[in-house]
Amino acid sequence: MQQRSSTGGGGGGGGGLQSPRSPSSQPPYLSISVTDPAKMGNGVQAYISYKVITKTNFPEYQGPEKIVIRRYNDFVWLRDRLFEKYKGIFIPPLPEKSTVEKFRFSAEFIEMRRQALDTFVNRIALHHELQQSEDLRTFLQADEQTMERARSQDTGIFKRKPSDLMQIFRDVQSKVSDVVLGKEKPVEETNPEYEKLKRYIFELEDHLAEAQKHAYRLVKRHRELGQSLADFGKAIKLLGACEGDALGTAFSELGAKSEMLSIKLQKEAHHLLMNFEEPLKDYVRAVQSIKGTIAERANAFRQQVELVETIKLKEIDLNKYRLTRSEKTLEAEHEYEELKADSEEATKRFENIVRLMNEEIVRFQEQKTQDMGLAFHEFAKGQARLANGIADAWRSLLPKLETLSSS
Repeated sequence: MQQRSSTGGGGGGGGGLQSPRSPSSQPPYLSISVTDPAKMGNGVQAYISYKVITKTNFPEYQGPEKIVIRRYNDFVWLRDRLFEKYKGIFIPPLPEKSTVEKFRFSAEFIEMRRQALDTFVNRIALHHELQQSEDLRTFLQADEQTMERARSQDTGIFKRKPSDLMQIFRDVQSKVSDVVLGKEKPVEETNPEYEKLKRYIFELEDHLAEAQKHAYRLVKRHRELGQSLADFGKAIKLLGACEGDALGTAFSELGAKSEMLSIKLQKEAHHLLMNFEEPLKDYVRAVQSIKGTIAERANAFRQQVELVETIKLKEIDLNKYRLTRSEKTLEAEHEYEELKADSEEATKRFENIVRLMNEEIVRFQEQKTQDMGLAFHEFAKGQARLANGIADAWRSLLPKLETLSSS
């Protein structure tokens, strides 16, 4: 998703901010920028830090502008907190963490990571519920020491390393896949709309992954062609140096054009990577995050059904105790009432997840239409620009080459 900054009205999934939040006449806004990546430390302890700039008029924030330094693990902390607390909401995904040392600190990888992290926090800031999160305010305002303490104090799922958490997501996704494919037969919803949603998400993931794979090949092809033209340009310029007169001049110009086109191809490859392949990859991650929410819904439904079944069994036992006037009656009645309360809570939790998911899928599809339209427009515009540049470059050489061939 390509949005760069947030205001109360955009992309919030039907909610938006209300004017009473700000006493001023200016509409409420929350604008976030992730900038200035910098390498910190050395060796295996090295990491990239980012400057996170927040501009807002929300009264619950410390002021109109705040600048903090964050590292990738801080973004992971925020994602994990939101995933745990906001069941039913599609939590924005994070870019994956590179494990290949030679790519970790390359300028291109760092810029891709920065752009993806910027998108991540602005998705959250645009969401009408997530933007009110206390954890988001902590992330955007706390100093580095406070942020580090917040990470270290987390328990349970929050204590997991990023790699461990991703394995949890994969396990959950695998279980959901097994359910969809019929490999397992657990208690599951028999809801046609829900089945339709699951099929859509799983098919969308496959199609996006396939499109992203071919986008990667396009980027690679542009780079390889650019490198070939650069090599050809050098070779033909050396050949021209061996010749004299018009032939040598023509060869030199041909080599120079080849090298110039090589630069154009490399630039277009980078543009294609950042504005076409990366958005597709980002949506693959977004769909995987949605699958995690589907797994949460499936778990909530199973808990609800299991509690209903447990209550039925407990009711049978309770009736037996009452008939026999057992001394266990009071204890059984207490357990029965507790189970009923738990069941009501589980039902509310499941119904809330269903309600939120119905809202979220509409918001997701609207945003996907906008973002994919932008990505494919950038792709077509870049290809047209490149094709015109190549045609103009070769066309300018034709008169001289034609003169040589006819002489």
